[in-house]
Amino acid sequence: MCTVCGCGDTENRGRPERHPRAHSHDHSHHSHDHSHDHSHDHSHGHAHHYGQTESGVTVAGFSQERLVQIEKSILSKNDGHAASNREWLAAHDLTALNLLSSPGAGKTTLLVETIRELAAILPVGVIEGDQETSNDADRILQSGASAIQINTGKGCHLDAHMIGHALGDLDVAPGGIVFVENVGNLVCPAMFDLGEHARVVILSVTEGEDKPIKYPDMFAAADLLLISKTDLLPYLDFSVAQAVEYARRVNPDVETIEVSAKQGVGMDSWIDWIMDRCVRTQPGRHTSGR
Repeated sequence: MCTVCGCGDTENRGRPERHPRAHSHDHSHHSHDHSHDHSHDHSHGHAHHYGQTESGVTVAGFSQERLVQIEKSILSKNDGHAASNREWLAAHDLTALNLLSSPGAGKTTLLVETIRELAAILPVGVIEGDQETSNDADRILQSGASAIQINTGKGCHLDAHMIGHALGDLDVAPGGIVFVENVGNLVCPAMFDLGEHARVVILSVTEGEDKPIKYPDMFAAADLLLISKTDLLPYLDFSVAQAVEYARRVNPDVETIEVSAKQGVGMDSWIDWIMDRCVRTQPGRHTSGR
């Protein structure tokens, strides 16, 4: 896994590098203190940076057993941070969704349209994950939601430790929702629990319908499969039915919704699904507000 691809153990690499719009945190500790002072203005957004230095991982000479031990150690630490994130979200009455896909599947465009739909219903915050740039976070901020950018550098996924620090800086009122737009990648992000309440995998019709069986771990972990860019179906050789059949081979319980953010198709079903998740995870919420 990431001990081979170069991500390594990001929390032991010292402090994140500064960004023109960012402040940094000390990531050398293992506990999360989320009691940040939110009295300052968050309208300008923040950014966190990880993985800017060489990983220092040398695979040559490592036995498979040793690599498996490292992988288990990394995931064990991550799971502890994920549990802390879940506790923090519950204490702040927030629902979190982890959005995953290949690069270019349309996550950010869908998210911008989703925020517009939700604007009058509940508070929204977004944690953006990319290797470089704050382009996506800038688009989210323009849509009116609170946003935090995490730049992973050489890292190919977000982990729970990164999310824990971003949650402390994200300005979302109780009863709201937090979307995590993960790094575009159908492999490593599947392994990392972020403390989210549900995972949503977005599969564009511009991709092959066999993605679910080529990357089964990602689709096996999904609560919802969103098939995006359906407005392009007349111009492509893509079978929605085949993609869904492949997804249910690896995950018989996965729900599916077909959407086109450009045309608004399927957006009502997607928003209803989100509101249903909020009802499930927020004890005080009894109606969808729609």
